[in-house]
Amino acid sequence: MASHSGKHETDTTAIGTIYDWRLLYPWNLAQFLFNLYYVMVQLLIMALFKPRPPQRDEPLKRPYGRIAVIGAGLTGVSSAAHAISHNFEVVLFEQGDSVGGIWSHVNSTSGLQLNSLLYRFHPALRWSTTFPKRDEILKEIRRIWSEYKLEKRTRLNTHVTSVTRHDSSTNPAEGGHARWMVNGEGPFDAVVVTIGTCGDKKDASLKGLEDFHGLVIHSSELDDVDLKGKRVVVIGSGASGVEAVELAVQKQAGLVTVIARSDKWIIPRNIVFDTALSLQPFGRELPLSWIPEDLLRLFHYGRESWVSPAHLGLFEGTPVVNDAFLEEIHEGKCHYIRGDVLNATSTGVKVNVRARDSYPKDPGSEEHFDADVLVMATGFQRPSIDFLPKDLFPERYHRPNLYLQNFSVEDWSVLLTNTAYVNAIGTVGHFHIGIYLRVLLCLLLDPAARPFPDDMKLWVDLLRWLKRDSAGGALSFFTYMELTIWLVSFHFFRPERLKCSSPLRILLHQSLYAFLLCLIWHWNQHVSGMVVDEVTQFSKAVLDV
Repeated sequence: MASHSGKHETDTTAIGTIYDWRLLYPWNLAQFLFNLYYVMVQLLIMALFKPRPPQRDEPLKRPYGRIAVIGAGLTGVSSAAHAISHNFEVVLFEQGDSVGGIWSHVNSTSGLQLNSLLYRFHPALRWSTTFPKRDEILKEIRRIWSEYKLEKRTRLNTHVTSVTRHDSSTNPAEGGHARWMVNGEGPFDAVVVTIGTCGDKKDASLKGLEDFHGLVIHSSELDDVDLKGKRVVVIGSGASGVEAVELAVQKQAGLVTVIARSDKWIIPRNIVFDTALSLQPFGRELPLSWIPEDLLRLFHYGRESWVSPAHLGLFEGTPVVNDAFLEEIHEGKCHYIRGDVLNATSTGVKVNVRARDSYPKDPGSEEHFDADVLVMATGFQRPSIDFLPKDLFPERYHRPNLYLQNFSVEDWSVLLTNTAYVNAIGTVGHFHIGIYLRVLLCLLLDPAARPFPDDMKLWVDLLRWLKRDSAGGALSFFTYMELTIWLVSFHFFRPERLKCSSPLRILLHQSLYAFLLCLIWHWNQHVSGMVVDEVTQFSKAVLDV
């Protein structure tokens, strides 16, 4: 392996990476121990929680049931892997030509906002860096897909158009459940919808765009675009907009301007702060929520506190996790403009520039911003679930107002993992994917544990009452601690569910792991250098033993 910055040499062996005498330097030794800890934690998680994959590609001989998984992104692949490892036959339906979901349609520089130890969507994951990029994420998704023998069980290039009830269905109100036909194939004992929240790219509906003489491109298509010395205007200040700004700066754009219709909270890549926020159990703004907000303005925003939201609470929307964006504004590499884009011109865009305490479309001053490239950070459309029967989602109980935020209130045999998500402080790619799937398996195997439709509606109604003053609705925003409370309490609402020891045990183990992990990491914020650059070779060598 080439030496890091040319200052020392390393030698990769079958059991790891051996460094020269410079390893004894205190900082290098600390980094090496951090790398070792990073690898050992993953090995421990794999040893404790990784379910055994099938040994052969052949169909299971005596499966407990058959499950259809719609969508082969990380949630779909993880759900299918958990199901088949617990002796349920699965079929994956994917409308694209490969697995990977949204990660197959973003820039190669796109990566995790959170530390990879908090993005373990399956226990078998083997991350080699703390903040992996797109290619490593796709590699891990496909490795699990292959290890759990899901290739022959996947229908690629298959767009699901209909999910209908089979004649053998029983009544959920009497303790039964529907059996399902997917595109005429089946029957399946359950359907897991894992199409996520990012579908097709949103079209740029901007007046006068056809008159613009420069390049117009979506923020997910910047890999091969030359931005050096060019004036770049990024329309949108969400996660994709912030990432587009970073990439434009890296590509040495001449001037980068970001147009923010509304301000988003920007939180640091600090495991202490991020974990503390996600541990808030109420999933809503509280009288003391001003404390973390003011701490953010003081220690993270600093002199750029004018960029922070004036009206949006920290627990009312999904924050952007980023360390560089505010620094780029401070250094003049990016101009932050709060306003509404009025129209495009031949040379740029006209914007209604507003003050910080304003709302979208409030009066402001009209200004023109020159551009060679317009980057549309408009995000992605929410995928439709019109292929499911409409009676699964009665009035007032459609996404995200579902049982445990993921089960249809009319029939628990339809699970929508990570498909009802709107806003949260947490991670979509963590242990809850396996827990939700195990809850489903528990309900399939034990009729006494099954909730009735009225019970599931009551759960939603109760949460509505508890969070009746929440902006946007009770289930439109949650924290990871709140989600964990839902899943733990599920087992105690009815004593019969305590017999489902597998999901309960896994949930408690994973919750304990998450808690201990947070405690261990409280000393660390973000270690650069060796942790990001050299841990790749070190961990690969150890994990491949």
